[in-house]
Amino acid sequence: MNSIERVRAAVARQPVDMVPLGFYLVDYDTIERVIGHETYVRNNVKRTLALWEGRRDEVVESYKKDTVEFYRKVDLCDLITFKEAPIVPPKGYVPEDVPKRLDDEHWQDSRGRIYKLSHVSNELVIVEDPTMWDEHTVEEFEKEVEDTPPDPSIFEAFDYVVQQLGKERYIAGYTGGLHVFGIFGTNERTLIEYALHPELMKAAIDYSRRWGNTMDKYYIRPGQSGAFIEEDSGSTMGPMVSPKMYREFSFPALKSRVASIKRFHDQVIMHNCGNNRPLIDMFIEAGVDCYQSLQTDAGMYVPDLQAQWGDKMSFWGGVATEKLIMGTPEEVRENVRDVMTKAGPKGGFILGPSHSIAYGTKYDNFMAMLDEFDKLRAKVLG
Repeated sequence: MNSIERVRAAVARQPVDMVPLGFYLVDYDTIERVIGHETYVRNNVKRTLALWEGRRDEVVESYKKDTVEFYRKVDLCDLITFKEAPIVPPKGYVPEDVPKRLDDEHWQDSRGRIYKLSHVSNELVIVEDPTMWDEHTVEEFEKEVEDTPPDPSIFEAFDYVVQQLGKERYIAGYTGGLHVFGIFGTNERTLIEYALHPELMKAAIDYSRRWGNTMDKYYIRPGQSGAFIEEDSGSTMGPMVSPKMYREFSFPALKSRVASIKRFHDQVIMHNCGNNRPLIDMFIEAGVDCYQSLQTDAGMYVPDLQAQWGDKMSFWGGVATEKLIMGTPEEVRENVRDVMTKAGPKGGFILGPSHSIAYGTKYDNFMAMLDEFDKLRAKVLG
């Protein structure tokens, strides 16, 4: 089997020759160690500042060349997503309304939002947002969706990666997106709207559903192997709304989105952080084939998930992101051995981090994960 055949079989819960490996995303510090030079790929602060300065083509070239170089060198990886080659501004992009730099760590845009440099997460985080409570009405979400094709150059980086890697790796690519739970930016605002303005939430979710269904034909790109959707609706304690509310507000839109996507691809992989065990039956009912972001410390231990749902859904994850960041190489190896030996033989399993190869991952831990996986990927199948 090649990587595409191996992943397709695993997602379909069919026999594989070896357990596949996949990354939801890899942040820039690990990418730079592998390729040996600086990159804009997943370097959120450097990329944002460069785009504000009008250096769009420089950023896109890095996305293209550095992503391909990384995955050529990490050739054990069977499954990748669009996260290292995201949608970019169109060709000829001239930045407007560039935030004003206040000091070494703060910027402010024309709407009054203040961004702060976070050294911990390597992001520009909005710390003050006077727009967060802007009012919305049901009527604004009842409008028709304009069926306007996007500028194709926004897919320049992703299309290049598909062209270079799409015949040898399974690329879980774009769709018209998924916003069926959180619509208004922050969880705080979203949950308040559920409580105070349920009809507004329903209208907003339905507009997002209609927009995504309309845009799938443009955003699902030629050459990608499957479709990847993502939206977080849980915390480590459980879903942020009750299963009853999720079924009423979100499930119909999720089912509609998956059905729309499956007009183009038969496999849909979903990323959703947190302990969403009470929602998994709905994910399956909606048609999701594979679930990624399996946080072990949030009760999402792969062998347990397989025991309950392994005949209906495949699972991608198993290596705790926390161990990759804070653990030792031997702890990472033990984690890989545990999940590979318990989940691998059951099938419907793709090894990967519980979330991502996140910023701050120790390079020795990353390499230990790859090495231990390589030793076991065929053995654990007997």
